[in-house]
Amino acid sequence: MVKFLDLQKITRKHAPEIKDAVNRVIDSGWYVLGNEVKEFEKDFSAFCGVRHTIGVANGLDALCLIFRAYVEMGAMKEGDEVIVPANTYIASIMAISENKLIPVLVEPDISTYNIDSNKIEEAITSKTKAIMIVHLYGQSAYNEHIQKICHTHGLKLIEDNAQAQGALSNGKRTGSMGDASGTSFYPGKNLGAFGDAGGVTTNEDALAEMIRVLANYGSKAKYVNDYVGMNSRLDEIQAAILDVKLKHLDEDNKRRREIASAYKGYIANPAVILPNTVSELNHVWHVFVIRVEKRYALQEYLLQKGVQTLIHYPIAPHLQKAYKGMGYKKGDFPISEEIAKTCLSLPIYPGLEDDEIEYVCNTINKFFNA
Repeated sequence: MVKFLDLQKITRKHAPEIKDAVNRVIDSGWYVLGNEVKEFEKDFSAFCGVRHTIGVANGLDALCLIFRAYVEMGAMKEGDEVIVPANTYIASIMAISENKLIPVLVEPDISTYNIDSNKIEEAITSKTKAIMIVHLYGQSAYNEHIQKICHTHGLKLIEDNAQAQGALSNGKRTGSMGDASGTSFYPGKNLGAFGDAGGVTTNEDALAEMIRVLANYGSKAKYVNDYVGMNSRLDEIQAAILDVKLKHLDEDNKRRREIASAYKGYIANPAVILPNTVSELNHVWHVFVIRVEKRYALQEYLLQKGVQTLIHYPIAPHLQKAYKGMGYKKGDFPISEEIAKTCLSLPIYPGLEDDEIEYVCNTINKFFNA
């Protein structure tokens, strides 16, 4: 079986280092907000090229806390609008609506799957306060056009960096391109913990301080609560594990690029639409998404032949029951709906072997040549 993702294999590669890190935490007797979190936050800040990393419980919390902090600081208020890609994972949108802000959906560029910067300005109104770019599937969504739009209209630029840790654009890492960035360290991410975990990166000192306070019960000092906060903290064990894996992230992303290059070189059929990249270092291939009309038939065929695949994501956010109140209907975002209807994700992770890659490609080619 060619697994879609083999976390055990990924873990074995770094097992001695990880076990040493976990044992260090156990022996320390300090399990929440200790030195391991401080060290990882310092190291991840250096990796991304930012002043601050705030470790939190998960990726959704990271995004929610960014908007909550801006609301508390007076930069946003209930009813303000945030532009967000229409084809993102629904968590990006939930973070906006959770703070009583209004998500305004904009179609992606069909060639990159990231937000179409040429369609952003027409969605801006007097209530728009931010643009959230989502580095979907591992490819940086940042470009100078988006930055210029933010500057011209006085908008915050927020990154959802859950899928692209380590990607580069014009020499800058994702997570350092906007005013703030939320990321996920869910186990399957390029930089994955052994459970839920997340983080916020920013160069804004005041924002970083506000997020730390809000994530810790709204408290700067114990038993003194200035805000109605929440409990969203990265724990010591996850931080220690992440710090080990961070050292290998560039190497692991390089292997992902090699796998993606092999797929693009050996999958040979015009019925398969392969993903595009803006530049090599721009993409870290969190997932490798192809598009095919016979998506479910191909998925079943691959499974019968011992190849696992997944679908990211089969229902566009505006068609989810959770957001029926937004008033959207089928056909309102045809590009997002087309992607949702035809996308299929192939196995890609640093431990995938060359013979497995060749087998996946040959199996796909045989399906379409049958």
